[in-house]
Amino acid sequence: MAEVTNYIDRLVAELCPDGVEYRPLGEIADVTSGYVFPVKYQGNEKSAEDNIPFYKVSDMNLPGNEMFMTSSNNYVSAESAEEMRASLAQPESIIFPKIGAAIATNKKRILTEKSIVDNNVMAVTARSVINSKFLYYVLSGFDLMSWSMGAGAVPSIKKSVVVKHEVPVPPMEVQEAIVEILDKFTNLEAELEAELEAELEARTLQYEYYRDLLLASFSEPAVKFYSIEELFTTRNGYTPSKSNSSYWENGTVPWFRMEDIRENGGVLSEALQSVHESALKKGGMFPAGSIIVATSATIGEHALINVDFLCNQRFTVLTPKEEFKSLLLPKFLYYYSFVLDRWCLANTTQSSFASVDMKRFKKFEFPLPSLEEQQRIVDILDRFDALTSSLSEGLPAELAARRSQYEYYRDQLLSFPRKGENQ
Repeated sequence: MAEVTNYIDRLVAELCPDGVEYRPLGEIADVTSGYVFPVKYQGNEKSAEDNIPFYKVSDMNLPGNEMFMTSSNNYVSAESAEEMRASLAQPESIIFPKIGAAIATNKKRILTEKSIVDNNVMAVTARSVINSKFLYYVLSGFDLMSWSMGAGAVPSIKKSVVVKHEVPVPPMEVQEAIVEILDKFTNLEAELEAELEAELEARTLQYEYYRDLLLASFSEPAVKFYSIEELFTTRNGYTPSKSNSSYWENGTVPWFRMEDIRENGGVLSEALQSVHESALKKGGMFPAGSIIVATSATIGEHALINVDFLCNQRFTVLTPKEEFKSLLLPKFLYYYSFVLDRWCLANTTQSSFASVDMKRFKKFEFPLPSLEEQQRIVDILDRFDALTSSLSEGLPAELAARRSQYEYYRDQLLSFPRKGENQ
């Protein structure tokens, strides 16, 4: 990298011996705010008629939109755009959030076609004096919050502030050289991310294969099987009334939802949200060591809960009956519930609202091998799970390290001696 920075330094010294000129954004680019997006125009997919993307801040999060905006949740026709009196932002314009908490995400994106942006978005369109990709890289390292106005609850960015922000404008030859270098770095970073994610996916598939193989090895009469209704007490989760605010204040009872599994995995001791004890129904809390299984809406997920708890109505709670507690390990039940997940996905009722056929659900059978065999299986799967988790946890750290390295070199390349200052 030292050779690259030295090359740019020499090029700048040759072409800008007195330093690089810094100019206000308003002199080298057009800065525009977006438009109010009437509800009646929202929700249209791309078609021959509705072919103009109408971007909201949320569209910046769509897969594939990490740098270039290539897809939208909303498209409008040229006629609709005219009715809204909305001007089109040009391809290669740089867009970013201009109001609310989204400003702190520092997202900047590049348009790939003529588009409309909504009134929570601002667009910067480079004029001929500056390379649009160079301007994107310059703004990439800029903290949008430093443009936000006021200390109120809702931060916002005003055009009058943006147009005064000064950016370096070296000769076009320097701009293009830097863009070429940073494009290569960006592509290398994307390739690394794809490789690491592919490795994680392969490791996960390997783990799932061995887990399923291990859990399919039981056979009668060597191992006895018990149905859910024989082995467990089953109860449904519930959501305390939202109209009673006291249920949701000063909560001490963990209340689990699908979000808990998605954020924290399948073995849980803490919930993202708690409710007050007064929200408990007559049956009280579900006991620790129970399995929650998603049997409606998002089917095919489960978790082992290690504390007394509540959960919402999307889950059926499986609590081992007293006479079986000394014969089973909760972690073994957790692992075998992956087999139950697949069964649930294959046995849903045909209606507008997906749900598991509960009559058949209660007939699903769990094997109950010896405690020694259960422990052996748990130990094997715990090791596999730890290997997969270590890679999963290490992936963001590795990507963050590469991102920091990239940002350091980007900022080095974009730091120029200012014209008129002592060199």
